[in-house]
Amino acid sequence: MLNQILRQNLACPSAFTAAERTAALLNAEHSFWQQLAGVGQFCHYLGRSLRSYQLEAAEAIVRSVRQGLGQSFVVLFPRQSGKNMLQAQLEAYLLVSLAEEGGELVKFSPTYQPQSLNAMRRLEEALDQNLLTRGRWQRRAGNHFRFGRAGITFLSAAPGSNVVGATASTLLELDEAQDIEIGKYDKQIAPMAASTNATRIFWGTAWTSQTLLARELRAAEAAQERDGCRRVFRIDAERVRAEVPAYGAFVDEQINRLGRGHPMVRSQFFSEEIDLAAGLFNAARLGLMQGCHSALDGPRDGQIYAMLIDLAGEDEGLAQGSGSLENPERDATAITIVEVDLNLMQDALMARPRYKVVWRAQWLGEGQVKQYARILALAERWQPARIAVDATGVGAGLAAFLTEKLGSRVLPVQFSQKLKSKLGWGFLSVIDTGRFQDFKSDALDEAASGQANPLAEVMRDEQQRLQALFARQLLAIEAECANGPERILRWAVPEGARDNLEGGKLRDDLAVSAAMVALLDELPWGIPAESLILPAPDPIEAMNGGFR
Repeated sequence: MLNQILRQNLACPSAFTAAERTAALLNAEHSFWQQLAGVGQFCHYLGRSLRSYQLEAAEAIVRSVRQGLGQSFVVLFPRQSGKNMLQAQLEAYLLVSLAEEGGELVKFSPTYQPQSLNAMRRLEEALDQNLLTRGRWQRRAGNHFRFGRAGITFLSAAPGSNVVGATASTLLELDEAQDIEIGKYDKQIAPMAASTNATRIFWGTAWTSQTLLARELRAAEAAQERDGCRRVFRIDAERVRAEVPAYGAFVDEQINRLGRGHPMVRSQFFSEEIDLAAGLFNAARLGLMQGCHSALDGPRDGQIYAMLIDLAGEDEGLAQGSGSLENPERDATAITIVEVDLNLMQDALMARPRYKVVWRAQWLGEGQVKQYARILALAERWQPARIAVDATGVGAGLAAFLTEKLGSRVLPVQFSQKLKSKLGWGFLSVIDTGRFQDFKSDALDEAASGQANPLAEVMRDEQQRLQALFARQLLAIEAECANGPERILRWAVPEGARDNLEGGKLRDDLAVSAAMVALLDELPWGIPAESLILPAPDPIEAMNGGFR
């Protein structure tokens, strides 16, 4: 009946008066709702069929809303698997189904721009696609939509946002709930649903166990355990792959790029919470880093090398000629030299180099002039194709001199919290894909120099000492990740940590130096050096592919 009346109205508008067309449409709408079984048919009628995992969540939420059950749902979807489309279609359905009796929906996003604005744009598209709502809904005050007696308001859950006064009589939604502060929700947002015990939905993507989403997940699991009514819809990439093969291919690409054990892959695609408290560099990762090559005392013919330098300032005591360190616990300059193995560049899925550590150095308290001379000597010996050097603070001058002397081979690195976060995520991806390989701890290859080296035993001992120190630094590193879309990773050896083996302060200089391979990983190897200055990418941005 509905299709017939709509076709008549659209094909022969002159056959009806305006009042008759309006009455016919209202009758058709009433007939439509009498025949309509639920949200699945609503979306299918509009040409936007829901996938089975979307429909499961939508039907449970609608049941709670329509029956006034006041249940709290947690919906964890992998990144880019259709969460936003489901939200818009569900909101359009509820507005239409509540048009006569009335109801107020409130939806929060971590930010107003762009997240709330994007959510409103998606709802507009859903309403305009629907012949029953096109031209009949209104937008008021910029962030409020009405259809009949039903309405939805979009608000920001940012820490400083003013949300007092809104009431969610029917439904309260929190999108990307893992990025919303728990205190903000408890004090200002949760009370909006209290007077009517409105249904609540916490949408999001898995992150750490300390988020609002994780807390509500535990509560929803406990509630569904008590009464058997499903409240948690936790979907992973394999479930999406079963219905969208292209999505599976996309996820496979991310796994090959970052590694299945990478925190981003585990959380964003497999809905697994990550626990950074257990250590960023655990025993499994240290195992992945063990190579089968030897340390070197010089370059091998035909191989490509890169030098990674984390700089520290000079000690005042040495600078003033006292011959002793005034502050023996200050940071040290750390250098890691890697052999860049391009064999994996031919692999269609990997297409990135492998990095083999062949030599390390650590200098404590040396002046800038002496460090400059020693770095130039190392560059002369190893002939590195790339030299990534810390150009922050006091390192800026030294980096400038190196650039002037060595040209485009030098990649100055301006450290910041955001850059160190990117280095951390990038370093994990290199490790987790088996592309960071440390040398065997019991060998030093003297053949590279073409002659026996009388200092080989001393060099071997020093390389073994630095390798062991590197491992101790990694194991001591503590990490935390800030909530929010940028996923800023803070990682460092905690201030005051002591080296139980050698005594004194335990630093993270060798670890930071090694993590700079993440910069190398984004260089176009094989392209002339003049085009090399590229930023390290954000793994979050890289995985936001063509799936919504």
